[in-house]
Amino acid sequence: MEQRIIMRLYGHFINQTARNFVKTLNERISPLGLYSSQWGVILFLAEKEKATQREISDYLRVEAPTMTRTLTRMEKEGLITKVPGEDRRARAIQLTDKAHELYEVWLKESDEMEKQAMKGISKADLETFHKVLETMNANLDESKRKE
Repeated sequence: MEQRIIMRLYGHFINQTARNFVKTLNERISPLGLYSSQWGVILFLAEKEKATQREISDYLRVEAPTMTRTLTRMEKEGLITKVPGEDRRARAIQLTDKAHELYEVWLKESDEMEKQAMKGISKADLETFHKVLETMNANLDESKRKE
């Protein structure tokens, strides 16, 4: 009998895990007026202070029209504001006082969800997992540049 090679579909499994993270995070933060798509923007801006729409889109690997819709909604909800950027043509985006005030509440919910997800996983395994994901992303980014 021929031995079959079982191929692991890592991308599919990563996608299923990401969907589970998104669903669980939305269950925790949507009652607080935020969604996972917005949380990525909040995290990025909390670290960078201000950024262009392009910088945010590139970081989150989101297409421009999707990012435009997310940012428009966030601006209407008073979570971000657009300010003059270094380049006259590009406006920078930054968090509002309202977003800064709610940040710790959202962060607590996100941290609790991650603790739940990481339960029973060693620190060494998490470090390896992080390195593997970074390498996979770098490999995929490199393959796009070659196209």
